[in-house]
Amino acid sequence: MSAKSINSRLPPEVNRILYVRNLPFKITSEELYQIFGKYGAVYQIRLGERGRDTKGTAFVVYEDIYDAKRACDHLSGFNVGGRYLVVMYYQPAKFERRANAEEKKKELEELRRQVKAKKQQIANNNANQAE
Repeated sequence: MSAKSINSRLPPEVNRILYVRNLPFKITSEELYQIFGKYGAVYQIRLGERGRDTKGTAFVVYEDIYDAKRACDHLSGFNVGGRYLVVMYYQPAKFERRANAEEKKKELEELRRQVKAKKQQIANNNANQAE
């Protein structure tokens, strides 16, 4: 009996794309292919950029959903270069919410800066009028 016939119903969050966090910053995509390739055919690996806040992360895309599930089950908590991997299924809605939250945070910071500048301007005007 194959693994596919034993577990034919997968949870809804399971998909072919894994999101990997807490990677060593010096890891190469070849090393990731060696690690993740043990669980099935890897279609693509995209490493986060070193100069941005995505360093230490990667997306691993498998050919088959069952291979992705096995990799996620076995590699979450796996020690690579002294760091424990955090492996989870890519959930586009969650990433979109996070991007929206960061955008709103930047907008809020800009509004706060504007309010602070306006308050300073009002205080300066009041000080000038009192003289």
